[in-house]
Amino acid sequence: MTSLGTFDYIIIGGGTAGCVLANRLSTDPDIRVLLLEAGGKDNYIWVKIPVGYLYCMGNPRTDWGFSTEAEQGLNGRSLNYPRGRILGGCSAINGMIYMRGQARDYDQWRQFGNIGWGWDDVLPYFKKSEDYFSGADSMHGAGGEWRVEEQRLSWDVLEKFRAACMSAGIPSTDDFNRGSNEGVGYFKVNQKKGWRWSAATGFLTPIKSRKNLTVMTNAHVHALAMDGKHVTGVTFEAGKTIMTAQAAHEVVLSAGAIGTPHILQLSGIGPGNLLSENGVEVRHQLAGVGGNLQDHLQIRTIFKTQGVTSLNSFANTLIGKARIALEYALFRSGPMSMAPSQLGAFVKSDKAMETPDLQYHVQPLSLGKFGEPLHPFPAFTASVCNLRPESRGVVELSSPDPLAKPRIAPHYLSAERDKLVAANSIRLTRHIIAQEPIRSHIIEEFLPGAQFQSDDELAEQAGNISTTIFHPVGTAKMGHDPLAVVDSRLAVHGLKGIRIADASIMPTITSGNTNSPTVMIAEKAADFILEDRRTNT
Repeated sequence: MTSLGTFDYIIIGGGTAGCVLANRLSTDPDIRVLLLEAGGKDNYIWVKIPVGYLYCMGNPRTDWGFSTEAEQGLNGRSLNYPRGRILGGCSAINGMIYMRGQARDYDQWRQFGNIGWGWDDVLPYFKKSEDYFSGADSMHGAGGEWRVEEQRLSWDVLEKFRAACMSAGIPSTDDFNRGSNEGVGYFKVNQKKGWRWSAATGFLTPIKSRKNLTVMTNAHVHALAMDGKHVTGVTFEAGKTIMTAQAAHEVVLSAGAIGTPHILQLSGIGPGNLLSENGVEVRHQLAGVGGNLQDHLQIRTIFKTQGVTSLNSFANTLIGKARIALEYALFRSGPMSMAPSQLGAFVKSDKAMETPDLQYHVQPLSLGKFGEPLHPFPAFTASVCNLRPESRGVVELSSPDPLAKPRIAPHYLSAERDKLVAANSIRLTRHIIAQEPIRSHIIEEFLPGAQFQSDDELAEQAGNISTTIFHPVGTAKMGHDPLAVVDSRLAVHGLKGIRIADASIMPTITSGNTNSPTVMIAEKAADFILEDRRTNT
């Protein structure tokens, strides 16, 4: 076993949060930082081109290749569960949508007893990182590392859907990130001039020459090193060599909502019965590790069209593909610059709701699933997800072998209310489609099919056509109840020398895409760490 030596801080996971932390903690040249990433460098061309997510999900070079257990709520289906395995993590393979969520989300966190996590508390951290395309104002920042731009595209079918939403009473908006995201409009994206802007690009690349920062890729963490209740370092595998590193101050676990609980469990930190059943010595009983898994399940309704162009119309021809490639080469625009979803809407499934509980991701294309060819007929997809699901799942180790994949069981649609919201969301989509701006262009409801009408039928069909939208959170939640894993400063309950900073700490899922909230969490974590350092030295 080879020792890499001692660092002030060891960051486990070079994904979104890890890149932010590496940047902030290494600003002081006297602080020695080690960043460990299980994947490789972010020098793969499809990480740079926005449409490259199609070639990164399911690719072992960039994706962990996880899948869920067979889900009862999905009628026995198992879903592929992409998670970034590369510098930049999920920000290198995701949909690039810049979304904060609702002020209500964070105010609720504060109401749970997590002081310092209300909307007014977190907004300055969103602004701190941001480099907003139109400059700074009361809600946006400029000059930060996290570039936000408008999309470089135009699709008539999206404009028709947008107009139909407004005809259905959904207001137009040009900014989903001002505390209330109600309305219909185009998503802003983490791109710069038609290129993907990942956390590695923004936070890590500009500082990679800092002498006090060591970045190791292809470093797969086996377990945390512990002295009683004090986390002192980490054991990891680099190539075929087992290595150790020691932390003089803290280990910061930023391996994501799947990786973080898995590493804790492999280290003997978690539910005692689960650990014992898998042959892992219980070092610290913590019942909530791996529980509270929440995710956004998108219902992919598809409509065949006429009289409007969709990407299906020309993406399957050689001439069409050549046109797409040429447009991107010349102008960095068109389908190759597209985020997976371009038009969004936030609406209420029930008028009695305080804030929107549904999110639409609308695309001028249709396909069976990611990675498959587009359908051979003109169509578009209006995916809709329940922003605040009541269903809760688990992430559990399946073996004491650190290279074995964990068991992921989201338990989608296991809550009765989630089934009702699913049925109502399909009805709402049909109501939008019935509005004249788009109605005359609809030939057929391809999925789920107009013949399904009752609550039970629509809930069953939702189980047939839904997929994850890749937002797992909550598996090491912040709080003070018996299932909480970290406190409001992100320190693990009952342990010293360890903090968690990633989407796993969310008590409840945010009302929208979760990548930028993860940036914010890492920003706050860095401040906590540096504040404690100043206090203790």
